[in-house]
Amino acid sequence: MNSLLPSLTQTKSASVTDEEIQAYVSDHIGKFHLKRIESLGRLKLKTLLKRKNPYLFKCKHITVVTELIGGLLNAHLISQEETIFGDFLEGLAIFVANSTHGGFKSAATGIDLEFSIDDVRYIVSIKSGPNWGNSSQIKKMKENFITAKRLIRQGDSTTRIVAVNGCCYGQDKNPDKGDYYKYCGQAFWELISGDTEFYKRIIEPLAHRAEERNVVFQERFGSVVNKFSSEFMNEFCDKDGLINWSKLVAFSSAKQSLPG
Repeated sequence: MNSLLPSLTQTKSASVTDEEIQAYVSDHIGKFHLKRIESLGRLKLKTLLKRKNPYLFKCKHITVVTELIGGLLNAHLISQEETIFGDFLEGLAIFVANSTHGGFKSAATGIDLEFSIDDVRYIVSIKSGPNWGNSSQIKKMKENFITAKRLIRQGDSTTRIVAVNGCCYGQDKNPDKGDYYKYCGQAFWELISGDTEFYKRIIEPLAHRAEERNVVFQERFGSVVNKFSSEFMNEFCDKDGLINWSKLVAFSSAKQSLPG
């Protein structure tokens, strides 16, 4: 396979204005911030403790409960936010492709976006960044591409179909993967927008009311830290207020009694 990307910049397509980008972000970015808060609201202390490595925090010589809880929550939120923000970026990419090439959310399993440029149908699996999966997950994506191609060709056997793993940020120096392309960052946004600078144009709108929303989030975060710290003190600290690491490790890692 040879890269199709250079020819795309020469293909005329509709454009997306800065005003349209701002409007989309304004209408949808609030869901990202709301889901962050909802994620905190659903969390339970003991669920959090079972998910994180107590040895790591002991190794860092953490002795203050609020510092421990804050670290646990931040570790939890990093993984949560990647997923939540990934959903937002996927929606933005579909919006852009719809505006420029009539793209749409695919009905095929594992395929997020479909659009056509000239006589080529693109099927796209969208990921946040380039390092998103292990070999089994990549194999599954390839299988989804094969199935989607077969379904499309049932309706039109002459359609030229190109499979793309589109990553919203990052780089990949070798986008030609043989049976699909992996376009990351600038290359991906250029593919769906026809604009080599589009990846820069979307950064400023993301700041829409960010400070205001982060104030609300930090208030909620602080309240959860306080609540969990109080619960932790009662459950996992000794009478002098020191963390009982043996009890904490036993809680997360001790063998469970077998039924019967």
